[in-house]
Amino acid sequence: MLLVGTVVADAATIIEDGAVVVDGDHIVAVGDRAALIQTYPTHERREFDIVAPGLVGGHVHSVQSLGRGIADDTSLLDWLFDHVLPMEAGLDADGMRVAAELGYLECIESGTTTVIDHLSVRHADQAFEAAGKMGIRGRIGKVLMDANSPDDLQEDTDAALAESERLIERYHDSFGGRLQYAVTPRFAITCSEECLRGVRELVDAHEGVRIHTHASENREEVATIEAETGMRNIHWLDEVGITGDDVVLAHCVHTDESEREVLAETGTHVTYCPSSNMKLASGIAPITDYLERGINVALGNDGPPCNNTLDPFTEMRQASLLQKVDSLDPTNTPAATVFEMATRNGAKAAGFDRVGRLREGWKADIVGLTTDLTRATPLHDVMSHLVFSTHGDDVVFTMVDGEVLYDDGEHVRADADDIRHRAREYAATIESVAPEH
Repeated sequence: MLLVGTVVADAATIIEDGAVVVDGDHIVAVGDRAALIQTYPTHERREFDIVAPGLVGGHVHSVQSLGRGIADDTSLLDWLFDHVLPMEAGLDADGMRVAAELGYLECIESGTTTVIDHLSVRHADQAFEAAGKMGIRGRIGKVLMDANSPDDLQEDTDAALAESERLIERYHDSFGGRLQYAVTPRFAITCSEECLRGVRELVDAHEGVRIHTHASENREEVATIEAETGMRNIHWLDEVGITGDDVVLAHCVHTDESEREVLAETGTHVTYCPSSNMKLASGIAPITDYLERGINVALGNDGPPCNNTLDPFTEMRQASLLQKVDSLDPTNTPAATVFEMATRNGAKAAGFDRVGRLREGWKADIVGLTTDLTRATPLHDVMSHLVFSTHGDDVVFTMVDGEVLYDDGEHVRADADDIRHRAREYAATIESVAPEH
C-alpha cells in the first residue's frame, strides 16, 4: 500500500508532498510522492491530507471506559475508592471484555495505535483477547492490590503474583508480538512491600516484561507513603525495585530534587497525563525539568472517568498549554516536543523498537487525517495543527502492523455498533455507573 499526503515522518521531519510505502507489517520507503509512485506503480494508493505515525497512549485504563462521567468534581482518593474501584469490582468477565473493547475502539478511531494499559485485578484475559482481536499494539497488565484495598478487590500476595506469572506465560509477546506484558501494581498505597519486591523479582525472571504503576500523583498519596515508610514515594519505589529502564511511572506530579535525580539516574520512564491531573486537581507535573534531565516522558490520557476522553490530540494540546501557563513562558514545551512525547517517547516507554516514527524498516503503525475542516483553514504549520487544532475525529485511517483497522469512519476488525450497544446495556446494570445528581 502507498499512502500519500503531507507526511509527518517524525517531530522534525515533514515532507509536504510525500508518501509512505508499506509492505507486510513494515515500512519500506518514505519520501517524495512522485518518485515513490514511479518506483511502486502497482501498489494500492491511498490519499490523505496528513500521514503521520500512530500515537502512543503512554498510560490508559481501557477497562474504566464504562465509568466515563461517574465521578466528576471529586478528589483523587475519593474518586478512586468511592467510585472507580467499586465500578471495577462490579465487572464480571463479560463486563471486562466489553469495557476493554470500548476503550480500544475509542483509541483506534482517535489515532492511538499503541497503549500502555493498566487493567484491573480480575479478568485480565478478557482485555488481552479484546486487544488481540481488535489489532491494537499494547503493553498491558493485570493490576495487583494486596493491601489497603476494598475487600472485593484485595488479593493474597502470592496469588496475585502467581496470576501475573500465568498471564505473562500466556500473553507476553503474543499476537505476533503486538502485545507485551507489564506487571502492574496499582500504586504503593495498595501494595505491600512483599508485593512490590515480588513484582521486581517476577519481572527480572522474564525477559522483556516491564513494570507499570502510578506514582506521586497526589499530595495526599505522597504523605501517606511517607507516613507508612518514612520515605518519599520515588525513594520508596526505588528501595523496593520499582525504578529502572523497564519501569513506567504514570504522573510523577509531586517529586522533589532528590527524587528527580533517582528517576534520571535509573532511566525510569514517566508518563505525563495533563487532563487527568487538571481534572482531579492533582497539580502540574514538572515536565520541563524532567526533559532537561534526560528523563523519557511519554503522554497519556489516563482513564475515561478522570479525563473523560481517550483522544490523544486533546492530550497533546493540554500538555503544551499547561506547561506554558505553569512557567509563564510561551516558548515552553513547543508542539514538536509534545508530538515526540506522544509518538517515539511513548514507544520507548512501552518498550517497542521501530515504533513511533515513519522510517524505512520500522513498523507500519500509521494514521491518516483530514484537514477538510474550518479549524484547519488556513493551515500554516502542520505540526502546530496536529498539536493545537486536531481532534481525534479528524482521523480517517488507522493502520497497525500494516493492517488497516479503521478506514473512512468504519472499524475493519471490530463491530463498533455491537460494542457500543453491549457497553450501554452492561453499564446500566452497574449501580456505581449511575451517579446521583
